[in-house]
Amino acid sequence: MKQELKIPKVFIIVLNWNGWRDTIGCLESLQKIDYPNCEVLVIDNGSADDSVERIKGFLNSPPNKLRAAVYDLQFNLGFAGGNNFGIKYALESGADYVLLLNNDTTVAPDFLTKLIEVGESGKEIGVLGPVIYFFDEPRRIWFGGSRINRLRNKATHLHYGETRDLGTKFFETDYITGCALLIKKEVIDKIGPMMEDYFLYYEDADWNLRARKAGYKIVLAPAAKIWHKISASTKEFSPNYIYYHVRNGLILSRRHGTVLTKSIVHLLIAWTLAKQIVKLLIPSKRSWAKATINGISDFYRGRTGPITLNS
Repeated sequence: MKQELKIPKVFIIVLNWNGWRDTIGCLESLQKIDYPNCEVLVIDNGSADDSVERIKGFLNSPPNKLRAAVYDLQFNLGFAGGNNFGIKYALESGADYVLLLNNDTTVAPDFLTKLIEVGESGKEIGVLGPVIYFFDEPRRIWFGGSRINRLRNKATHLHYGETRDLGTKFFETDYITGCALLIKKEVIDKIGPMMEDYFLYYEDADWNLRARKAGYKIVLAPAAKIWHKISASTKEFSPNYIYYHVRNGLILSRRHGTVLTKSIVHLLIAWTLAKQIVKLLIPSKRSWAKATINGISDFYRGRTGPITLNS
């Protein structure tokens, strides 16, 4: 008798924060996927609007056929904190894989099938993700792999803005963005959940690097495709955006850099601070300079978690 192959169980975690319209759009696209063994967990991260009621209303109305549940956390636990709640639930519920998916995305019907095909092709593959395109420019790439610069504490998207086809063969990359990140249960069992002290940005890069240190490959699966509206939860290049990128990039360097790169980073910080002091004299650059200085200062003070800056 021919034995049936097990279809891995996937839990898709969609984190919502005051963004029910985007979340419902994401759920509408997930209704059309062809993967037969998945459930969706919508985690509301302390929204101040009526997101929970709106999303529950959508899920409870025909023709919705998703196997989905909504959890209201009451407080904003950050990207890692909110997702970790869902990850814990997924693992306790028998997940073989967990997929983190931004609420402001839409997906191709076969994206998850393509991801699982790659994930199941090798035990050494631990973290994987799709090619991500701009929602408003469906052929233009937003994420097609990545490179982490340990000296600049910066993670760069490869193929950003390009319109060429990346083919169908998967390849290794430095990290998979938390916008759409599929990870195996065994990897989470080995390395633990995401670090919550970043609060926002770089926690996904940290998770990838920990997986690689544990011996797993990080790969991009170009045959899997989704589209991203680009998050508006923190305005790009706002003081908060600058602050978190500066502070958290330094935290990432401290945790994963070599002795040499850490030493060079400290020298680069001195140069960066000198430039920011000059920028304080320029009104148009003052808020960015303050955010950069605060980020560096809080790194050395050991301050982590959320912060609100005045622009």
